[in-house]
Amino acid sequence: MTTLKADSAIIYIPHGGGPLPLLGHAGHDAMNAFLKELAAMLPKPEVVVVISAHWESDPPMVISHPEPGLVYDYYGFPRQAYEIEYPAAGHPELARKAVDLLEEAGIKAMEEDKRGFDHGVYIPLTLMLPNADVPCIQISLSKGLDADKHLLMGQALRPLLKENIWLLGSGFSFHNMRGFDMDAGPGSPSVPDPQNRSFQDWLKKTCANEKISLEQQKQNLLNWEQAPAARHCHPREEHLLPLMVCAGAAGYRPAHKVFDVKIMGRSSVCFFWPGTV
Repeated sequence: MTTLKADSAIIYIPHGGGPLPLLGHAGHDAMNAFLKELAAMLPKPEVVVVISAHWESDPPMVISHPEPGLVYDYYGFPRQAYEIEYPAAGHPELARKAVDLLEEAGIKAMEEDKRGFDHGVYIPLTLMLPNADVPCIQISLSKGLDADKHLLMGQALRPLLKENIWLLGSGFSFHNMRGFDMDAGPGSPSVPDPQNRSFQDWLKKTCANEKISLEQQKQNLLNWEQAPAARHCHPREEHLLPLMVCAGAAGYRPAHKVFDVKIMGRSSVCFFWPGTV
């Protein structure tokens, strides 16, 4: 197994469809295996900072409760989907620091001490850190879904990487709910979607390309809607914006490692950057 050397890490990952990754859905087998393997490649963090696609607020907020609960922010699933537990502690001190960093960058932000972690946090972390023994804070998206603001949020949060943390952008690089092949899985070929492939390839060329400048990467991400099949893959961009936070925190450096994972018949790209400040 390859070891990804980093004191801290910036990672953009998919979290799958609701609770399906933990319910044995075959279309998530490859994703589940990937997230477990990715975690095993990295040194265990002291804290995980998650930007999830499933919380939008104005202004951005940071969960500061010392023992956050869970939000079952999905419906229509079997009973066990509402019995998932992930009792990771919060980290009020780091939450306060994150708020301060955002405000110092001119981005109004607030602490939130009542809301629990949503499934964009506890689904991937159940796979990556199953013992729930690493404290976690969650940062919301900005409700306006402005790409520039999320790039700036990432830049503002960059000093957190001096700590031994994972900065985890939890989203999905393909999020067209009508475009998934729910029956696809191991041994079951999916119906091809060339538009899915073209956008994933564009993301790779943008975020993991040593031949483009840092400024060009930033401009590409700001103008992501002009990319091939952008709105086919993201009718609404909330699952792409955690990538913007990651790219901003990485200083628009090319990703050190790229992963391409099949989930419900569609390619989803994931990026890793060492968190060197």
